[in-house]
Amino acid sequence: MTTVLRSSILAAARSRHLEELITHAPVSRSVVRRFVGGPDTASAVAVTEALLGQGLTVTLDHLGEDTTERHQADGVATAYLELLRALEAKGLTERLALLTARSEVSVKLSAVGQALPGDGEKIALEHARTICAEARRVGATVTLDMEDHTTTDSTLEILRQLRVDFPETGAVLQAYLRRTESDCRDLSYGGSRVRLCKGAYREPASVAYQRKRDVDLSYVRCANVLLAGAGYPMFATHDPTLVAIAADRATALGKQAFEFQMLYGIRPDEQRRLAAAGNTVRVYVPYGAEWYGYLMRRLAERPANLAFFGRALFSKG
Repeated sequence: MTTVLRSSILAAARSRHLEELITHAPVSRSVVRRFVGGPDTASAVAVTEALLGQGLTVTLDHLGEDTTERHQADGVATAYLELLRALEAKGLTERLALLTARSEVSVKLSAVGQALPGDGEKIALEHARTICAEARRVGATVTLDMEDHTTTDSTLEILRQLRVDFPETGAVLQAYLRRTESDCRDLSYGGSRVRLCKGAYREPASVAYQRKRDVDLSYVRCANVLLAGAGYPMFATHDPTLVAIAADRATALGKQAFEFQMLYGIRPDEQRRLAAAGNTVRVYVPYGAEWYGYLMRRLAERPANLAFFGRALFSKG
């Protein structure tokens, strides 16, 4: 059943006819406004300004991934430079501390060339380096998003190279991968920013936990490793139990430098509550014209996300 649903969603993602229908449907516009920060730089900056005004911090993701041509990768990199300059012009890139900023960007390496044939990794590294340099100039930071498990080693190697000159570059680790607890130990050193999420891609049992309980237990183990280390943990989860556990463990271990992260449009009341309680809360804001493919791929990766987004759409908290 899950395989059939996934195949159907992927087929819908490739259908121009369905894209036309869905993107122009009134309910779709409501979904997009709820979960996507707009189609362009100006709208992303406006959303950022509004969220910062609520006492939150922001990370922005320009939609577009799995680029297949060099000009696409170049275009995404240029879009990030434009975004960073626009944030700077509005005064939205103030550093909060050595490793954190009010606004930052999240970059998928596949969007800037990682999967291109031949020199894909080199192209992605060059683009990421350019984005990191501009982010530093304006006072922002960069986090490298993690994608499916086949890219993990490549992404961590590019991260390693970037951190030679830009040690503030953030990493993302996914708790559902069996390797992640070990990766957390490797990356829990001083000055290392690490976002811990559950993971949203459909992965084989050979590399990833399949049951929710096992993923949750892995998340807790990984959180403990990061909180016990000298780095800066960033806990990306909407699960109230995991939020509470992370907060309690941080208190028990005397860890003050950490943050929570949640997706734009998901549990906004909880985001504000956590921030009002003195926590740093960062909202992950995807933006750009390619929202249709983005949402459809997220649903196809794990069809259970369909119910998750549906519940979130009708929930104010």
